[in-house]
Amino acid sequence: MSTTLVAVLATLLAGHFARPLLALRRYDWFVGLIGLLAGPTGTPRPGLLWAALALPLLPLALLQWLLWGWAWGLPSLLLGVVVLFYAWGPRDLDLDVEDVVDADDAEARRAAARHLFPLDDEAVCEGGPLVEAVFRCALWRWFGPLFWFLLLGPVGALGYRLAALAAQGEARQRLGERQGRQAATLLGLLDWPVAQLMTLSLALAADFDAVVQAWRQWHAEGGLRLGLGHLEAAARISVAVELAEDAADAGDGPAQAPALLELRDAMSLVWRILVIWLGLLALFVVAGFVG
Repeated sequence: MSTTLVAVLATLLAGHFARPLLALRRYDWFVGLIGLLAGPTGTPRPGLLWAALALPLLPLALLQWLLWGWAWGLPSLLLGVVVLFYAWGPRDLDLDVEDVVDADDAEARRAAARHLFPLDDEAVCEGGPLVEAVFRCALWRWFGPLFWFLLLGPVGALGYRLAALAAQGEARQRLGERQGRQAATLLGLLDWPVAQLMTLSLALAADFDAVVQAWRQWHAEGGLRLGLGHLEAAARISVAVELAEDAADAGDGPAQAPALLELRDAMSLVWRILVIWLGLLALFVVAGFVG
C-alpha cells in the first residue's frame, strides 16, 4: 500500500513539475495494433477488442508478478510509477480548464473547451455542461486509472486506459459498430464503481444532503444502471450550492454564477475529492505500519 501511495504522489509531482514528460503519453500504437489485428481488409474480426487488450496487458501482468517482492519492492515501485504516469491523463486537466478560463473570446473559449468533450462533436460553453465535463474528464483521466491501480496495480491502470481508448475516438471506429459498443459497455462497467466512490467523496467534500438527494433522484428515475448521470447531477448541485453560499457571504445574495465561475468551482471540487482519496490511502498506509 505504501508503494501505491508513493507511485501516486510521484505521478502527480511529475505531471506538475516535469510537464515535458507529458509528451510521452501517446497511444498511437494501440490504434495501430487494432488496425494490424483487423487485417489488410480493415474489417473488424470477432474478438478483436479482447485481443487488442490482451496483447499488451498479459506481458505487463507477467512482469508485474515477476517483480513482486523482489529487491525490497523497488522494481515494483518503479514499474508502478512509470505505468501510472503513462495511464494518467493523457492531457492535463488543470491546463485544459485554465485554457478555457483564460480564453480571450468566445471562439477561443469554445476551441479550448473542445478538449473537455472528447465524446461530443461540439463543446458547450455553459455552466452546467462544463461542470459535468470536468467531472467526466476527472474520472477518465484521474480517478479511473487511480482506482484500478489501487486494486490491480500497473496492469489495472493501463487496462483502464486502453479500455477508455477503445471506447472513444479513432480506436472505437476501427473496432466497428458492434465491438465499439462492447468497448463502451466495458468502460461503463469499469467506471461504475469509480463514479460511485467519487459521488460519495463529493458528498464529504461539499454539501452532503444535496449530493445524496441528487444521487437518490437519479437512481429513482431509472433504477440501478450504468452511466455517470448521478455523478453529473451531484456535481451540478454541489457547484450551485457552493457558489450560492459564496454569493451570500459576499452580501450579494444567491444568484446564478457565470459559467467560468462554475468551471473553476468544479475544478476545485475535483481537487478536494483527490485529496480525500489520497488522505484515505495515507491512513491505510499508516494503519498498516502501526499494525
